[in-house]
Amino acid sequence: MNETMEQTHPEPSLQALQSGDRLEFSRLVEAYSAPIYRLALKILGNQQDAEDVLQETFIKAYRHLGEFEGRSKISTWLYRIASNEALMLLRRRHPEAISVDEDVQTTDGEQEPVEIADWCCLPEEELLTTESRDYLDHAIDTLSPNLKVVFLLRDIEGLSVREAAEALHISEAAVKTRLLRARLQLREELSHYYAERLGEVRRI
Repeated sequence: MNETMEQTHPEPSLQALQSGDRLEFSRLVEAYSAPIYRLALKILGNQQDAEDVLQETFIKAYRHLGEFEGRSKISTWLYRIASNEALMLLRRRHPEAISVDEDVQTTDGEQEPVEIADWCCLPEEELLTTESRDYLDHAIDTLSPNLKVVFLLRDIEGLSVREAAEALHISEAAVKTRLLRARLQLREELSHYYAERLGEVRRI
């Protein structure tokens, strides 16, 4: 898991940003470009699309700084803008994609995983191989958009449940439910892969 943005970088001065301090805004862009780009890339799977989302995120942030009331952290606000931009782009290209701002009980629709293998005994070095990380990335890509974005914000970017809920305009209960479903689905997706890896390790 990556550190949260506020752990890596101090929260910028909202007063300075809203007063038009260009240097402070440049620091904002420099500090948060990498995590915003990473999130967009994970959601969309395309570098050019992720770059477009990154650019649009900071353009919209700059234009709407005066409207930001500071009820959430600036980093959470940026994640909200980026998530919305990425998901809107995804829905334009795939209209059947599920919106994350709909009620979780009426929109998720994913079946609960029924097979969850346990790979607790697999050596840590096996979990950290390039092949394993690539397979995990592939498994994340199998998640539906509403599950993926919650998983990315919470488990990859390290936002708290409250921050993820604020970023996505959903309840904390919805975040917890979707995160559980995402984790279970990932375990199911990875179960066969790690079962095979465990068998190979035991044969050595």
